Formats: sequence, C-alpha cells, structure tokens
Amino acid sequence: MQALPKPTAPIAMFLDFDGTLVDLADQPELVHVPAELVPLLNRLRDALGGAVAVVSGRRIVDLDTFLAPLELPSAGEHGARRRDATGKLFESEPHDLQPVIEAVLPLAEKYPGLRLERKEAAVALHYRHAPELEALCRETLTEALRDQPNLTLLHGKFVFEAKPAGVSKGRAIEAFMRESPFAGRQPVFAGDDVTDEAGFEAVRRLNGLGIKIGLGPTMAQHRCANPTDLLAWLETLAPQA
Repeated sequence: MQALPKPTAPIAMFLDFDGTLVDLADQPELVHVPAELVPLLNRLRDALGGAVAVVSGRRIVDLDTFLAPLELPSAGEHGARRRDATGKLFESEPHDLQPVIEAVLPLAEKYPGLRLERKEAAVALHYRHAPELEALCRETLTEALRDQPNLTLLHGKFVFEAKPAGVSKGRAIEAFMRESPFAGRQPVFAGDDVTDEAGFEAVRRLNGLGIKIGLGPTMAQHRCANPTDLLAWLETLAPQA
C-alpha cells in the first residue's frame, strides 16, 4: 500500500466508521472501538479547528454511543440525517418504510443468517452470515421497492439497504463544505465500502482527497490497508503533546 499524503493545506476531515475507524464485526453492535480512537478524534478535531465529521451508514445515535463522550458533526444513514457543527439536525423527507419491512420480514424470519435492521430513514438487510442468499436478498428488496419511487436500493458489504432516493454520503459532504468550520478547507474523505464512492466522487469534485481502506476498485486517489493504518496516519495529523 502507498504512503498516505501529508496535507499541505488546511483540511476538512470526513470519516466513515465501520471498516474505516473500526474493524468490521460479525454484528453491527459488536464492533470494537480501540481505546485510542476517541482521544485521537478529540485531538484531531482540535488540530483541524473543529473540521472533523463522521459520515456513515449508521444512525447518528449509534455513532454517538460508540464515540461517547464525543458528539462530532455527523451524517448518518448515508446522509439521510445530518447534524452540523452547531448541533442542528437536518433530515430527508420521511417515507413510509412499513411496506418494505413487511416484504422483507418473512425472508429474514425464514433464514436465521439474515438480519433486518430498521433505521429512522432506511431499512437494511444484512446477509454476512448467509452470503449464499445475496441474490435472493437483492431480488426481494428490488421487488419491494418497485412501487416505492422515493426509495432506492444501496448495496454495501454483505448488506442491501432501502434508503431515500437523492441522499448520499457525497451530498452530505457537500453540505458540510458549505458550512463553518469546513468551508474553505480541502476535503479529505476516508471510507472502505462501495457506498463510500459517492463521497470520493464529491471530494474529487471539490479538489479534495479520497482514501480507500482495503482492496477493491475505487475513485479514491489514495489507499491504505486497514483501520489501524488509517489511525496511524491520523496520529501524524494530531500528535499527542
């Protein structure tokens, strides 16, 4: 893997969570948060004048739980919900998710390896423990969304997610970049999944940098092997006193 760059201009840092700041886990609630992560993010926030945000598929409340006592600016559910640096919450237009849940629930009940996750603005179907059911999961959710023009299907690592159309991590980053303390800085976004490609595309349009964690095709200009390597790079941006 190539060495990550040393920024030469003031930057705004945007960070995915799972697979980026922490290693992926068998179940979303079982991720291990390294002891050094919260102090590191706190130092990074101070070093960058507050221009640090988490941009994730998770709910903002879950991010806050894992990163307590920090409450960073955050975009949750792939940008469907966003909290700016002042604490103001922005939400996408609500949609009725019940028809999607009712369409997918029988499949999740039939196969113990599947997990249905209800979020505020989205529904996710995880198949990490039943990868052979990928096609069936896709077909089921695709059919469930056939009469839901305001929702779209997103495919991540062992998960399909029905989310509001028109929202993405890229649009969330663009919104942050119009606000203090992010405006006027060079955006840097680190992520690991295909769902992060919209973020990489956005930072490239804004003359910023993308960092892909792990393998796979990407629009990001830089790459590192794993979250441990990313945290080591972040330490160089916010060293301990």
